[in-house]
Amino acid sequence: MTHNFPMTLLAQIDDVAVFQTAAFASDDVDSPDQPTEQMVRQQRQANYGELNLGLHVNDDAAKVLSNRMRLLSAINEQLVPLSSKDPKHVPIKRLHWVNQVHGKQIHDIDGTALCMTPMSADAMVSRQQGLGLAIMTADCVPIVLYQPASGQMAAIHAGWQGLACGVIQATVQRFTESGQVKAWIGVCISQDSYEVGAQVRNQLLKGCTENKLLNTANIEHFDSLYVIDSVAVIKGDSNTQDLHNTVDKPSSCATVDSGKVKLNLPKLAADQLNTLDVIVDDTLSSSCSYADDYYYSYRRQTHLQQPATGRMALVIVRGTA
Repeated sequence: MTHNFPMTLLAQIDDVAVFQTAAFASDDVDSPDQPTEQMVRQQRQANYGELNLGLHVNDDAAKVLSNRMRLLSAINEQLVPLSSKDPKHVPIKRLHWVNQVHGKQIHDIDGTALCMTPMSADAMVSRQQGLGLAIMTADCVPIVLYQPASGQMAAIHAGWQGLACGVIQATVQRFTESGQVKAWIGVCISQDSYEVGAQVRNQLLKGCTENKLLNTANIEHFDSLYVIDSVAVIKGDSNTQDLHNTVDKPSSCATVDSGKVKLNLPKLAADQLNTLDVIVDDTLSSSCSYADDYYYSYRRQTHLQQPATGRMALVIVRGTA
């Protein structure tokens, strides 16, 4: 984390840097073995954490806007030492946000006048210097792209719907100049924690097939690459009532639930990028938004019966070289 601020620098190339925010700074989360009654009561409350960046989750709007300004300030503080205090260094003047709608709409920052109301889109593209693109998530897959040859960058929000309808493909196709495109995938939910109905798997496979989002081999081996069967607890066995939360393979005390599967969204996103000849940075931490309390998770909110939770952001910024 950056100076006890819930943000991590993931990558830096040329004049571009990638940052991942979190719900809490690393030393602000206590995880005792046995939660107290007070902690259980607190878990049922909205979890807006330390740096909620979402305006759509019923948090205090003034506080959220303040958090966004704090984030911009923290990014600029981090970029100063990265630029070796170059007198020509220009700070990041603004961060762009979109109203994310689980589709494949793309907002061209450079071709649209600045507006107080965010555009409804799930991706952004820009070639400008001195700005950043921020994608909010709380389990979905956040992706940022950069093409050194053109200076173009992009940010993508990819839940399972976006992965099915081709938001990654549509965004990469906006890179019209020749030259390698690089990608970074931020914190999202892991396969172990992402249990869904089999119909979601079917829709995802259908979308990947019809939209040609994966190569033939990946389509043919879709289940072995991205899907594992969930484990259903045998009713009446008190010793296995929580088994489905921790075990991925059948055992003597559990049965396979044919109606539930676990999907590997980050791997699917990476393979869609690879199909488009985008180079994915595979050195980043594989933190799970659901399993790690430092991050926001909509699924954890649901399981804890919380009324709301915050949103974190994967941010790509471009200063001056």
